[in-house]
Amino acid sequence: TGSPEKPLSDLGKMAYRSYWTHVLMNVLAAPNASSLSIETISTKTGIKVEDIISTLQSLDMIKSWKGQHVVHVKQSVLKAYLKQDKKFRLCDSKYLKWEPPATAQKAKES
Repeated sequence: TGSPEKPLSDLGKMAYRSYWTHVLMNVLAAPNASSLSIETISTKTGIKVEDIISTLQSLDMIKSWKGQHVVHVKQSVLKAYLKQDKKFRLCDSKYLKWEPPATAQKAKES
């Protein structure tokens, strides 16, 4: 689970919030979404719990009910978002090669 370095610039916040919204809307559209906890969504997406909560708040999807905060997803909002059919350019992990610096250094020394 990760998060960008904070504080974010206004442009950075807008870019990350757009990405987080896209990911969350697609997760919430899944058939089993009603049984997911925020922690489970965080584990599944790699987005920090705090970033999920702030994004859901910006989408007006956090409500207070019987003294508890709950995620309230309006199906009409979800359908309207998905109807836009937004495409994101994401990295294909097969093209990424990364090693922790310590491992890379040991390989060079061998």
